[in-house]
Amino acid sequence: MPRFAANLSMLYPELDFMDRFEAAAKDGFQGVEYLFPYAYQADDIAAHLKANKLQQVLFNAPPGDWDAGERGLACLPGRQDEFRAAMAKAMEYAVALDCPRVHVMAGLVPAGQSVADVEPLYIDNLRWAAAEAAKVGRDLLIEPINGRDMPGFFLSRQDQAHRIIEAVGASNLKVQFDLYHCQIVEGDVAMKLRKYLPTGRVGHLQIAGVPMRHEPDLGELNHPYLFDVVDELSAQGWDGWIGCEYRPARGAVPGGTTAGLGWLAAAQKTGD
Repeated sequence: MPRFAANLSMLYPELDFMDRFEAAAKDGFQGVEYLFPYAYQADDIAAHLKANKLQQVLFNAPPGDWDAGERGLACLPGRQDEFRAAMAKAMEYAVALDCPRVHVMAGLVPAGQSVADVEPLYIDNLRWAAAEAAKVGRDLLIEPINGRDMPGFFLSRQDQAHRIIEAVGASNLKVQFDLYHCQIVEGDVAMKLRKYLPTGRVGHLQIAGVPMRHEPDLGELNHPYLFDVVDELSAQGWDGWIGCEYRPARGAVPGGTTAGLGWLAAAQKTGD
């Protein structure tokens, strides 16, 4: 059975962030991820991880001004110093939280420019960041994101991400393969899992129901089948986590996330 990590930015929305760790552990999760840890002291987060016997498996590097609509710095001309400072902060948290991987958001393509225009800068920034992350034993991830949820995002397709990985040429730079985004942009998800997981260049998977981004047993994707595919590929050497990055269909009601975890119980039963 795949290893599932609760995304604490989306799950348990009725609880304060720090209370979500305990809730995830009670529901049987052994790993957690979230967007950003920087509003909290790393020591406080580490204490909650330890108290609930949870592993931190992923978070994002600082993305610029998130509230103003920025979605990453890596492809933005003139922001290299800010990008480097953001990566330094991310590495500090990664070490403190014993987190093995950090997602580096590409950013929105600036107005008046194209993907091709900013790609050389993006590659240069990733090459520098990967070298810095290697010094502290961390992997960096890049994620294709669909243009419906995030219009103008630099990276949108799996083949594009893998081409970037090859261009950078760093063994610790990998792809964050979100099945939700992949289905919306290009489909054929099972075959892309079979194509890319054996390469060793996929560091993390994420799931959500399509199209509403609710529980994975809601919507058009057949997740039990896809979990079987991941199981098969795990037996061949893939050993990553699957992040549960979805919005509970029941919303921010007490117990809403837990009530929607029937899909997880079914997956665990199948894997026994």
